[in-house]
Amino acid sequence: MKKWWNRFLAPSFRALKRDWRSGELGLLALALVIAVTAVSSVGFLSGRVSAALDRSSAQMLGGDLVLTADEPIGQAVLEQAVQSGLEVSRYQTMSSMVDAPGGMRLVSLKAVDGKYPLRGELLLRGEAQDNAVHGGPAPGTAWVDPQLTGLLDVNLGDTITIGESALTISGVISYEPDRGVQFINVAPRVMMRLDELPATGLLGPASRVRDAANVAGEQTAVQAYRQWLEPRLGRGQRLSEPGEARPEIQRSLDRAHQFLTLVALLTVIIAAVAVALAARRFSRRHRDGVAVMRCIGAARAQIASMFAIEFVALALVCATLGVALAFAVQAGLAQLVSSLLDVDLPAPGWGPVWHGYASSLLLLVGFALPPLAALYRVAPMRVLRQMKGQWAPRTAVSYAAGLVAFFLLSWWISGDARMSLLVTGGFVGGLAFFYGIAYGVIRLLGGLAGRWQGASTLRFALKGMTRRPGLATVQVCALAVGLMVMLLLTLARTDLLDGWRGTLPPDAPNTFLINILPEQREAVLAQLNTAGIRSGAPAPMIRGRLLAINDVPVDARTYEDERAQRMVEREFNLSYMPSLPDSNTIVAGRWLDPDAGEVSLETGLADTLAIGMGDTLAFDVAGQIVRVRVTSLREVKWDSFDVNFFALMSPSALENAPATYITSFHLPADKLALSQRLVAEFPNLTVFDVGAILGHVRRIVEQAVLAVQILFLFTVLAGVQVLAAAFAATRDERIHEVAILRVLGAGAARLRRTQWLELTTLGGLSGALAALGSVLLARLLADRVFEFSLGWPWWPWVVGIVGGALISCLGGGLALRGVLKTPPLRMLREVA
Repeated sequence: MKKWWNRFLAPSFRALKRDWRSGELGLLALALVIAVTAVSSVGFLSGRVSAALDRSSAQMLGGDLVLTADEPIGQAVLEQAVQSGLEVSRYQTMSSMVDAPGGMRLVSLKAVDGKYPLRGELLLRGEAQDNAVHGGPAPGTAWVDPQLTGLLDVNLGDTITIGESALTISGVISYEPDRGVQFINVAPRVMMRLDELPATGLLGPASRVRDAANVAGEQTAVQAYRQWLEPRLGRGQRLSEPGEARPEIQRSLDRAHQFLTLVALLTVIIAAVAVALAARRFSRRHRDGVAVMRCIGAARAQIASMFAIEFVALALVCATLGVALAFAVQAGLAQLVSSLLDVDLPAPGWGPVWHGYASSLLLLVGFALPPLAALYRVAPMRVLRQMKGQWAPRTAVSYAAGLVAFFLLSWWISGDARMSLLVTGGFVGGLAFFYGIAYGVIRLLGGLAGRWQGASTLRFALKGMTRRPGLATVQVCALAVGLMVMLLLTLARTDLLDGWRGTLPPDAPNTFLINILPEQREAVLAQLNTAGIRSGAPAPMIRGRLLAINDVPVDARTYEDERAQRMVEREFNLSYMPSLPDSNTIVAGRWLDPDAGEVSLETGLADTLAIGMGDTLAFDVAGQIVRVRVTSLREVKWDSFDVNFFALMSPSALENAPATYITSFHLPADKLALSQRLVAEFPNLTVFDVGAILGHVRRIVEQAVLAVQILFLFTVLAGVQVLAAAFAATRDERIHEVAILRVLGAGAARLRRTQWLELTTLGGLSGALAALGSVLLARLLADRVFEFSLGWPWWPWVVGIVGGALISCLGGGLALRGVLKTPPLRMLREVA
């Protein structure tokens, strides 16, 4: 053990101490600390904001977790939730007939307890504005849907009879937080007290009552209860989490998480570039020292182990410091986010801590190893003569391993393989593209400088870049990558977020009309047109049950997924349309042949039921067997709030089937009376107001936008480190060149002008490349990840070129500060 300490550990720690005191590790350590701080703080804050967004979406579910069952939920399940520190609310739903002076009507009855709802607000219609209520109706009363008042000709204070109970209408429901937009077996809602349900006499042995329990509380307690409950779920029991039942809400949540993840991934890129530049400078400055060690007998293995232990220790120290700083930073930012979003952010998790340590180690191994590996190959002859480092195949392997590590780290942080692949591919492609273009342009400028007759200072500056094309190209690439990431972050903060907002315009549909009879279509459209409401042509809606896939009868018992079991057991809403809806995109196959028996499926449905292209499906439609072949798969933008279906068939397959019609439109606040007029004239219509859902989606969008903007400001600070590292990494070479020119008689004024021209040229070229890369990558992300279109913004070109030139001049001036005033002999000794 002592021998191992003396041979390996002791020299490593002495080297770490010596390099730290001499400042050799300062830039590299700073890059690692900033990398870990950026990654961990973004992880802490984005995780907390994402959890807050999830909790916000729980308002659309009535709780943080909902357990539904075909049979009464056992008392032990409810007691476990209470023991876990969670609030519990119960309700039961069933179909029943309601009797009133205006007749009888089938309704969806919901009996709630005194805690309902745990999350969100139930709104009752008021004279001036809707009123939020909690705790369910008062004893002996009920709340009803607005369409029921027209169907039964009842108003507030009137009495309705449910089973053996007479209840007084005390409120008209404007919005019910946990009521999904289900277009199957739609019936108006009647809400009563849970403790009064037995008195109705409806709870007989043959009653089809669904029992449900909402739980809410701290996220850790909710997840612990979920893990306890899932293995104990029985048949007919199902757990629902925020966003599950509403694809339009889930899509918005997914996009919010993707934007926050994008900020974290771009931070990792910035960190990788900073570490690589800092390691390159460290390696170049240690070549002579390693050559001396080789001359006095140090073996390559000893040198390799010394640097490996030194840098692992450095990575752990920097990771610890970075995580501590990240926790402090996110605590301050969380207070700001919490006040601006008016939400309480959940406590941070441990994930970003491990992300920070992994980032420090993987970034160091992946991006510092290639330049540091060159020290392992330093020849003793370097002591006698200066020798340039030679490119070796193993260097390419090291960089490839670093990129793989970068991708795996990004995937681990984001959990999104496609986004990680796009960002990693964009990073690698951008570097290769930048290097090729920069090298070619610098060579071209050098050729032009040889033919330039006037402007000797400009010719001298261009010739200076040509004398060291590799060094100039590295600096251009480093600046371009740093600027590209910063521009991409700005694009994410402006154009991408505006594009996301554009998917939810102010006039997005907020009202659905369903159960329109065929003979009522023209009259309903006439009513809407008279009121100045624009609505698309009503879409046919036909109910059908899936019988077989490829002539194999479907059976819910063959599916393990609960969603698949529910879909197989229930009827589908089928439809046919002459063309592909605007909110749908075909991802596989082709659009339907109107004269053939074909079907187009939504991708999520196809995946859930394991249905593929070319499969044959059999549906029972009003007693008739309809056979169709899958010819396309569609991605549906549920958050568009257009009329959409999981399954669209060819017109010839369904044109003779009995159908009702459905349409959606935007109903302004000053025309809400139109809904009552429509129900009064067409009592069979059902009006769904999804304005509250739409407003909640908009709030999710705005909350995510604000979170991204705050994280953007912090991540830009890491970008500044990249730009500083880009100039620091070339400082020694520039000092050496200036020293030689001073010895040869070049004046300080001319060298200063040459320096500014060179830095301006390099910065402008870097900015142009960064603008191109950021726009292309932003368009790719918009199309492939966020699923909306993005134009060709012009401002990144102006900001990139002008900003690149200014940053280059400012950074270069600071990096070379005092160089022109230093005696040439002293400068030569410093870099010899």
